[in-house]
Amino acid sequence: MNRFSDDAIPLSALNHWAYCPRRCGLIHMEGEFTDNIHTSRGNAEHEKVDGIHHETRVGRHIETALPVWCDCVGLIGRCDVVEFLVDGTPYPVEYKHGPKRKWLNDDIQLAAQAICLEEMLNRPVPKGAIFHATSHRRREVSITPELKQLVEETADAIRTMLASGRLPPPVNDARCQECSLRETCQPEALAEQGRLKCLREELFSAAE
Repeated sequence: MNRFSDDAIPLSALNHWAYCPRRCGLIHMEGEFTDNIHTSRGNAEHEKVDGIHHETRVGRHIETALPVWCDCVGLIGRCDVVEFLVDGTPYPVEYKHGPKRKWLNDDIQLAAQAICLEEMLNRPVPKGAIFHATSHRRREVSITPELKQLVEETADAIRTMLASGRLPPPVNDARCQECSLRETCQPEALAEQGRLKCLREELFSAAE
């Protein structure tokens, strides 16, 4: 596999899948996307780092919008910010609008960036950070073997979905409340259809 392969998974898709597999399918398989207040705020934050920029500060060199890839796992994308420490160690920083949530989607995306940088530069990337714009604070993340394994498993799951051409079912939980694709996905309606199907199956089973 090489970085120009159609099989390469965008880093953003890993984040989408880890948050909600159906959201990932709607965006990356069916080309659906709708902005809401949360995505608009996130886009505004990313504009600060989306332009290619080089800067040297005391103790580190900074690159923004750095293209990255990993042939081994089959990933492609870019890092919002990569800070190169005095010894040359890369330190990726991912910008996010909101506070830390209970899901690991942001951490998985950051770990994927670290995997790409390790392969490209042949240097370990033990840590990175999520910059939460709401609080203006960084949250440091250790790039553990477990987190790297989640990256590989997530990439494989996305490839399986894309090969099947089938959308995953809706999660229909608290994640749906802030999702910009809620109207397209219609999780409540689909969940109700599933519930009625189960009721019909139980009814016919009892009648036999």
